[in-house]
Amino acid sequence: MKRIAIVGGGISGLSAAFSLEQRRRRGEALEYTLFESGDRLGGVIRSERVDGCLVEAGPDSFLTEKPWAADLCRQLGISDQLVGSNDALRKTYILLNGKLVPMPDGLMFMVPTRILPVIMSPLFSWTTKLRMAREWFSRPRAGADDESVASFIERHYGREMVRRLADPLLYGVYGGEATELSVRAVLGRWVDIERTHGSLGRAMVASRRKTAHAAYKRSLFTSLKDGMQGIVEALASRLPVSSVSLKKPVDAIQRFDDGWKVLAASGAYHFDALIAAVPAHVAGSLLEAADTALARELREIRGSSSVTVTMGFDSATRSVLPRGFGFLVPRGEGKRVVACTFVHDKFPGRTANEYALLRCFLGGTRDPGTLDISGEEILRVVCDELRQVLGVMAEPRFVRIYRYKNAMAQYGVGHLDKIERIGRLALQLPGLALAGNGYHGIGVPDCIRSGQQAADRVCAGLGLHQQQAQQMSV
Repeated sequence: MKRIAIVGGGISGLSAAFSLEQRRRRGEALEYTLFESGDRLGGVIRSERVDGCLVEAGPDSFLTEKPWAADLCRQLGISDQLVGSNDALRKTYILLNGKLVPMPDGLMFMVPTRILPVIMSPLFSWTTKLRMAREWFSRPRAGADDESVASFIERHYGREMVRRLADPLLYGVYGGEATELSVRAVLGRWVDIERTHGSLGRAMVASRRKTAHAAYKRSLFTSLKDGMQGIVEALASRLPVSSVSLKKPVDAIQRFDDGWKVLAASGAYHFDALIAAVPAHVAGSLLEAADTALARELREIRGSSSVTVTMGFDSATRSVLPRGFGFLVPRGEGKRVVACTFVHDKFPGRTANEYALLRCFLGGTRDPGTLDISGEEILRVVCDELRQVLGVMAEPRFVRIYRYKNAMAQYGVGHLDKIERIGRLALQLPGLALAGNGYHGIGVPDCIRSGQQAADRVCAGLGLHQQQAQQMSV
C-alpha cells in the first residue's frame, strides 16, 4: 500500500485528491491524506448568499475554452449546474480621462480584427490607429529571449495600447503590471503567431474566418448556478472523511531515502510520495530542508495581494448603470479601484429584486498596502470612486470585503525558464509533484489540470499503473 500526502486543500489539492480517490476505488493500492491549514476546503473559492444575491469571494467563473473545469464537473455529475455568461451584454469599458469608454467591437483581447469599430472608437488616438493599420503588414519575427508583455505589445501597437488596454486588462487578471509579466508565459500563443505570421491582427482574422461556420458558439465565461463553491462541495463530498485533515498546518517537509516526512504540530507523518498544492513561495519554504536550490527557485515566484469588495444596491441604482460586464481602470487615472464587475449583467440568476451587484477589485503589485487598511477605509474609497465613475450616490444594502495575501502568482519575465529549472530539480526528488497557480496557468481550469497531473505523476513514480495491470491479469 502506497501512502501519498497532499499539502493544500485549494482547488489544485482537491483535484489531486479526487484523482487519487478515483484510482483507489478502481483498486489501486494507495491511500492519501490531504492536509489543510484552514477550517474549510476550497482556498479562495467561496460563494455565499447575501440578501438573495450570490456573492463570490474568489473567482466568479472560468474561461470556457479551457476544458478541464467543465470536464471535472461532468465527472462529478454536476454539469447540469453549469451556466454561461450573458454574452449578449458583454461590453467592457475603459476609464479614460474620468469617463467610461467602451472597448470597440472586433477586439480579440487586445488585437484589432475589425477596422471600422476601432477607427471610430475614441479609446485610441489616430497615431495608435495608424500603428494598428501598419501592424497588419508585419513580417514574421524570429523567436528571441523572453520579454515583458508591455515590450511585445508596444512593438506591435505602440505605448498607448499598453497604457490604455494591455495594462488594465492584464492587471485585472493577474494583479500585475504589463511591464513585469512574461509574454511567453502569459501570451505564448501570440509569440508563436509573431514567429509564424508576423501580424497578430492578420492571423486572428484568419482564425476567426475558419471558425465562423461553427453553428454553436460557447459563452466566454462559465460558472455554476449556485456559485463556484459548487465544484469544491462536489469534490469534498467524494473524499472519505478520514482522508482529509482540516486545521492541520504543515510546518516542514523532509526527504528520506524511503519517502517523505510531513511535520505538523500534531506530529510527524511518513509517506511514499508528496503533492505540494500550496502557493509556490509557500512550497519553497516547506521544502527548504529537502532541497535548498529548489526551495530558492520556488520562493522567487512571488504573489500579489488583492481585496475584493462586493456591494448590493437597489433597483433604482441598477437602472442608471451602463449595461455590460464592467470596467477597467488604467494606472494613469489615479484610482485605487482597478476593476469593477457588473455581476447582475455578467451572469443570470445572481441577484434578487432587480438589485445591482457590483464587485470591485483593489490591490495588486502596484498597491500592496490596500491589504492592510481598515474595512471602513476600503469601503470609503470604493464608494467615493464609484460615485465619481458611475454616479452611484446610494448607500449599499450590503457589503462583503475579502482579502487575499500573495494569492495570485506573478509570471515575471523568464518565468518559463524558471519552471523548467524547477522541473529538473523536482525530478531529483522521487515522489514529489508540485501543483497550483504558480506554474502553468492561474485560472481555475489550469489549477484543476495541475492537480490532476500531479496525481498522475506521483502514481506513475510509485509504479501504481504496473501494480494495477498485474492485479488485473491475475
